[in-house]
Amino acid sequence: MELFEFLIMKYGYIAIIIILIGGIVGLPIPDEVLLTLIGYYTYAGKMSYTLALLSAFTGSTIGISISYFLGAKLGLPFLLKYGPRFHITHKKVAYTQQLFYKYGPILLFIGYFIPGLRHITGYLSGISKYNFMKFSLFAYTGAFTWVFLFITLGQELGNKWYIVERYFLKFGLLLFILVVLISIFLIIRYNSIKRKSK
Repeated sequence: MELFEFLIMKYGYIAIIIILIGGIVGLPIPDEVLLTLIGYYTYAGKMSYTLALLSAFTGSTIGISISYFLGAKLGLPFLLKYGPRFHITHKKVAYTQQLFYKYGPILLFIGYFIPGLRHITGYLSGISKYNFMKFSLFAYTGAFTWVFLFITLGQELGNKWYIVERYFLKFGLLLFILVVLISIFLIIRYNSIKRKSK
């Protein structure tokens, strides 16, 4: 984290954009902890809350858009070949692919909240030739919600922002389970609404 703290303090909002592009594309960056740290900087008056939010949103949307276009251009063989270098394993790709074909829009939205999943949904959208306008609607809305929640959390926690890092590492599995349960609920509700509309 020290490196990211240094980069953000030295290069400001540009660093936020570049770091989050890398994080979404697949580099091993602790995105949630980073966003919470940015929130703390807004609390401490070192950064503007609005500009920090816009920078994080910009980095996230550019990152997932790059993933989309790489997926569309290079296809599944590229992801299977080079994905493991960025901790995107064949098993993760296969599992996410199955989920994506069933629940694409929901996964694009909630994928940001599940480490590992957010790195794949953009690629799979491109590979699947998913309509870019639909992709943008769900992926960008998810990006905004994600950065807003974690930056606001960091601002609210203030000097105790590091608690997120501690608990994220400690309760990461519980968080994952919670997100999965919420996802299942949303999927059931989405399917129910879809059936009623027919």
